[in-house]
Amino acid sequence: MALISPSRRLRRTPFSEGVEAAGVKAYTVYNHMLLPTVFRSVEEDYHHLKSAVQVWDVAVERQVELRGPDAGRLMQMLTPRDLRGMMPGQCYYVPIVDETGGMLNDPVALKLAEDRWWISIADSDLLFWVKGIAYGYRLDVLVDEPDISPLAVQGPKSDELMARVFGDAVRDVKFFRFGWFDFKGRSMAVARSGYSKQGGFEIYVDGADMGMPLWNALMEAGKDLDVHAGCPNGIERIEGGLLSYGNDMTDENTPHECGLGRFCNTSTAIGCVGRDALLRVSQEGPVRQVRAIEIHGDAVPGCDRLWPLMAGDRQVGHVSSAAYSPDFVTNVGVGMVRMTHWDEGTELDVVTPTGVQPVTVKETFWI
Repeated sequence: MALISPSRRLRRTPFSEGVEAAGVKAYTVYNHMLLPTVFRSVEEDYHHLKSAVQVWDVAVERQVELRGPDAGRLMQMLTPRDLRGMMPGQCYYVPIVDETGGMLNDPVALKLAEDRWWISIADSDLLFWVKGIAYGYRLDVLVDEPDISPLAVQGPKSDELMARVFGDAVRDVKFFRFGWFDFKGRSMAVARSGYSKQGGFEIYVDGADMGMPLWNALMEAGKDLDVHAGCPNGIERIEGGLLSYGNDMTDENTPHECGLGRFCNTSTAIGCVGRDALLRVSQEGPVRQVRAIEIHGDAVPGCDRLWPLMAGDRQVGHVSSAAYSPDFVTNVGVGMVRMTHWDEGTELDVVTPTGVQPVTVKETFWI
């Protein structure tokens, strides 16, 4: 396996020292930063995530901050989700679209105040798009990347670990809400959210200098909870139907194709730049859509390219993510399937690098 050459263009994170000490085995590049992908093994990390608690370096989830009188207006221009009822302290999952309705990102937005928002982004250079919209419309708003680095605590024992470091009040934070908690004199936003289905929190660490002190405090407090360094797990996220921007969806897909129509209030999201395009999609419906794909037969390799889904000799979609699930004893996958073949129970074939295997289309994911 070739190595990644370090440079200033590929940034370390405030937690990299802890990640390396924990024995990280692999990285990917995400928002021009290092994102750990394996510690012990994908399978061992998977089982541990479901049974204990892990600390994840997800500083790659960079924040795009909107601050100023027009911050709320700009935020609504970016997404077809109606934000008028959103209160400070809430987190919303918000599809971000361009003028054609194509997905540019699928972040979580945090409303800090009426005039201040954070957009916690997936892997794309969204900052430039947001700056362009703000400048083009001459909005009274500052758009920048603050020195905020998320650290996730995920797994069934995450409440106990967080309470030991931030106090019992952190247990009261509701799903997709956040509160402000003190760590060594620094106030940090702590949200009940994260890129797993096992429950947990994301800590928005204010300042790179607080990275390792917080990492070490969590590791020390969680020794008897079997805390380990971890990372988003490919098997678990596919089981739960958590999509990966750049893998399962791109700017060629609308939110409705990605199964995110419930996050689009197209008729009332006045000002969204992609609203007109999405009005047509919402009325007519998509002709293809994301589905859970069960792949039968031998364990499949990692999916680093699109695998064609075939109905006889006709391609009717593709698989974009796949892995063997130890808990469900089958290959789990994410696919984009044409409406003619997306019904529950439809039998198709997928062309993998190791051969053709039969698949079954499912309407719901495993967890």
